[in-house]
Amino acid sequence: MSNIQEHVNTLVTKFVPGYRFLRLQELTIDKNNSLQTEINSKSIKVLSWNIAKQNYNKTWIKDFSKIIETYQPNLIFLQEFSLRLEADEWQKWLKMNWNFAPNFVDIHHQTYSGIFTAATISPLSKKVITTKDYEPIVKTPKISLITEYLLSEQSTTLLTINSHLINFVDLNKFKLQLKELELALSTHRGPLIFSGDFNTWNRKRAVILNQVTTQLGLTPVIFGPDEKEKIKRFLLSPPLDHIFYRDISVKKASAKVLDKICSSDHKPLLAEFSYINTQKN
Repeated sequence: MSNIQEHVNTLVTKFVPGYRFLRLQELTIDKNNSLQTEINSKSIKVLSWNIAKQNYNKTWIKDFSKIIETYQPNLIFLQEFSLRLEADEWQKWLKMNWNFAPNFVDIHHQTYSGIFTAATISPLSKKVITTKDYEPIVKTPKISLITEYLLSEQSTTLLTINSHLINFVDLNKFKLQLKELELALSTHRGPLIFSGDFNTWNRKRAVILNQVTTQLGLTPVIFGPDEKEKIKRFLLSPPLDHIFYRDISVKKASAKVLDKICSSDHKPLLAEFSYINTQKN
């Protein structure tokens, strides 16, 4: 969708202005900046971060730019990303391809909010999955964005899912969202990365997440004891943010939590993977 201004104006005029949070159909806003055609199978660098809608904050922009410069991720998964009408400013300094899946538009501020996935290449395919249930108060759903990429080892593709799991609802609704994601991921054979803010703030939620990821053959990225303690949590709860993977390997000592970053109440997670085709003769 190229003309963001026109799209938002249509939404604003179509719906009652007094209704602030407007739920959207499953769509993405996309931008292609890079001409690369594949991701290096031997170095798949991932950044995952709930940015708490801070991406127009100058401190956050400085932090994010430094992370990009220092770690040069191939794949970026952001949750709670905002997109205003002046989206062109993103096009100027983020020289990656990106796909943004909003779960609602704030009519009052004319701002999208949702999931943002960026990569050094364009996805082969993309799919948005929106929860049937809504979080209370603002009455908005949660959203996940599935994207598929070509690896330099071209016998397979990498499937990624950037997800923000539903909060402030009963356990059955949390379980239902995970089951929907499990169904969507179960058809893919090969490398897979499942990342995001899973809102696993109690043991029951963590157990359900573990059951679903185990069923999919996924392994969590293991952060060192000191690193793990830096991941966002509530009091003594399990961590909220995770990166899971399958059919790829984590490079030794690549899993990091950037605890010096304070522009969001969540800390950025980093990991580097490699894929080796074991089916070659």
